[in-house]
Amino acid sequence: MLSIDLTGKRALVAGVADDGGFGFAVAKSLAEAGASVCVATWPPALNIFLNLLERGKMDESRKLASGAMLEFERIYPLDAVFDVLSDAPEDVRESKRYKDVGDFSIGGLAERLVSDFGDKPLDILFHSLANGPEVKKSLLETSRAGYLAASSASAYSLVSMVQRLGPLMRPGGSVCSLTYMASERAIPGYGGGMSSAKAALESDTRVLAFEAGRKYGLRVNTISAGPFASRAASAIGIIEKMVQYCAANSPLTEELSATEVGSTAAFLASPLASGITGATVYVDKGYHAMGMAVTMPPGTEPLGA
Repeated sequence: MLSIDLTGKRALVAGVADDGGFGFAVAKSLAEAGASVCVATWPPALNIFLNLLERGKMDESRKLASGAMLEFERIYPLDAVFDVLSDAPEDVRESKRYKDVGDFSIGGLAERLVSDFGDKPLDILFHSLANGPEVKKSLLETSRAGYLAASSASAYSLVSMVQRLGPLMRPGGSVCSLTYMASERAIPGYGGGMSSAKAALESDTRVLAFEAGRKYGLRVNTISAGPFASRAASAIGIIEKMVQYCAANSPLTEELSATEVGSTAAFLASPLASGITGATVYVDKGYHAMGMAVTMPPGTEPLGA
C-alpha cells in the first residue's frame, strides 16, 4: 500500500497564526505524515498565537490521528515583506509588537534555522502568506502603494524565501505555496491587486521550479485552493458568499475543508510527488473546471441539476 511518509523530514510552514486556516492544516498534515514541523508567525499575531497554545485553546485542533499532539519544533517571528532587518523602518522595528522578537526578516529566519539545526536544516518549505491592504477596493480604485504591497507580501515573499532558504534545503526538497483562481479569472470583490499578486505567484512558481530545480534540486509547486472562511480570509469581506457560491456551482457540492488542502500539501512534499514541479494543483472541488454557473438567477431553471 502506498502511503505518505515524511519521517525524518523537517518542514517550515510560514504563515500560521491560529488553528483555523490552511497554514495550520498543512502543518498538521505534514506532522501526521511524520515530519518535524516549525512555523513562522507574523509578529503582531505572535503573542496571541503563543498564548492560545499555552492556555490549551488549540488542544483539540492539535490532536493527531495517532492520539499524539501536534508539536512545533520552533515558532519563529516572520514579517516576509522584509528581506533583511535593515529593510524595516525604524518605527516598525521599535514598535511594541516587533521590538522584542529579534530579527523578524526572511534573512533573520534563515540565520535562526542554521543556528538551531545546522547548515541544511530543511526538507519542506510551505508558503502560506498573503496580504492585500486594499483587498476590499476594486482594481480601478487601488492605489499604487496598495497594489505593490499586495505583490510584495503575497508573491515576492516566495521569491525571497527561496533565495534565502533554498540553499538551506536538502536536495529533493519541496517548496509549495497557496494561490487562488482570481489569478486567471475575474472575481468581483477580490481586489486591491490581489488577483495580480496571485498571477505573479503562479508565474514565479514555474520560473522557480526551473531555477531552484537546477540549482538546488528542489521542486516548487503551488496549490490553488477554493475559498475557505478562515479568520484571515474574513478581510476580503465577502468570503462567506464566495464559499456558498462555489459550493453551489462546483462539481462536488460540499464545502472545501482545510484538511483537504493540508493532505495535498503533504502529498506534494512526499516522494510520491517526485515527478511534479512547476505545477498549479487545484484543490477546489472542481470549481475551476466550470464555465457556467449551475445555480441560476431566480425564475430560471437550474442547469444540470
